[in-house]
Amino acid sequence: MKIEQFEDKNLAHYSYAVLSDSTREIVLIDPSRDPQPYYAYAKEHEANIVGVIETHPHADFISSHLQIQHEIGANIFTSISMNPDFPFTPFDEGTVLEVGKLRFKPMNTPGHSPDSISIVLEHDGKDRAVFTGDTLFIGDCGRPDLREQGGNSGLKREALAKDMYHSLRDKLMPLDNEVIVYPAHGAGTLCGKSLSKASSSTIGEEKATNWSLQEMSEAAFVTELTADQPFIPKYFPYDVDSNKKGAPEFAESLEKVARGQKINNLEKALLLNEQIVIIDTRDAAAYKKEHLRNSINIMDGEKFETWLGALIAPGDPFYLAAENEDALSRLTERVAKIGYEPFIKEAFVLDFGTESSADLDMKRFKEQPSAYTIVDIRNQPEAESQPVFKDAINIPLPELSNRLNEIPTDKPIVVHCAGGYRSAAGSSLLENSLNADVFDLSERIKEFTEGH
Repeated sequence: MKIEQFEDKNLAHYSYAVLSDSTREIVLIDPSRDPQPYYAYAKEHEANIVGVIETHPHADFISSHLQIQHEIGANIFTSISMNPDFPFTPFDEGTVLEVGKLRFKPMNTPGHSPDSISIVLEHDGKDRAVFTGDTLFIGDCGRPDLREQGGNSGLKREALAKDMYHSLRDKLMPLDNEVIVYPAHGAGTLCGKSLSKASSSTIGEEKATNWSLQEMSEAAFVTELTADQPFIPKYFPYDVDSNKKGAPEFAESLEKVARGQKINNLEKALLLNEQIVIIDTRDAAAYKKEHLRNSINIMDGEKFETWLGALIAPGDPFYLAAENEDALSRLTERVAKIGYEPFIKEAFVLDFGTESSADLDMKRFKEQPSAYTIVDIRNQPEAESQPVFKDAINIPLPELSNRLNEIPTDKPIVVHCAGGYRSAAGSSLLENSLNADVFDLSERIKEFTEGH
């Protein structure tokens, strides 16, 4: 038996390939959008992929389960509660998938979603590992508030938090302490709030250290779990629906994205539809030097997908601009990881601008901060626990475009976050929207926070 963990660091996502040595067969768990790494792994080990298990319909990334089914005939296993639109094998408590000497045993563990399952892996008659999806993380458990849509009270966060309480205690905690815990996400995901940086653990370690497995009442657990959850990006409900339907083939979908000519002069820039927002992925210095009107500077960084899906609603067209062809190809693939590639109006390399962003006079700002309107675009718990500037207006970046009327424009505006990545996006958004001078404090925020 061999368990291989695959990591997509940008989405803090873990997927798995479980190999049966005796039959040279592989079962995948929660695969990402691009199936090629799994195909390469199977080829390397002279094995066949025979099954794909989905622990639930994921909100933060698009899975390749349907593509794998179409291309190699692997069966998809998931809870009947998921009610997907594609052919699948119901995989709920009481059923078993046997592959050689391996037995995959599902447990219904609602809480993060009503259709979540965890998979216990048995080898030679002993439970060896459990794949917990978004139910149990290392140091945390899954958030219960991602399915609050429509009028189904069964999907309200309090009800799902109660389900999570019992799933953890009745299903996962009784497993042997030596059982290895393999979650679908690590630190940085928005599917939980305080995950460890570790990529695996054991049931015993989690019972000793994970807050969600400590002795407490159901009411206390619900209160703690539902408090201070991070924001929900606009793309999350869209990805849940997309994963229930099954996504189109990855490479084929990428080929359909329109690639425009390099924009390096005014004539080419004027061909763009000025009503469509430009996602400019260049670094902040290049953006501030010159950019096009109606641009948002979401830099090519680890959280690019998250902020794209937080600021752009599903179905809204956008241009994708990058500094060179390699970056453009890579970022287009990352856009597809959250299923947004159909919304790209055109992707192009950008080396031109009609606008520039003024640089903040740091000496004056430090001497007279009250001469500026300071907008703190960190999340509310961040801003409250670590205030930086007195009288700063806290509007988290995902809420910024809907709360413009709360920002006075009678003074120059300074935007800051915790490190400079979000403030690049936030200041560019405000530049487009407000009739005022807008400055990005950028990485210089550290001059006010380090050592304090």
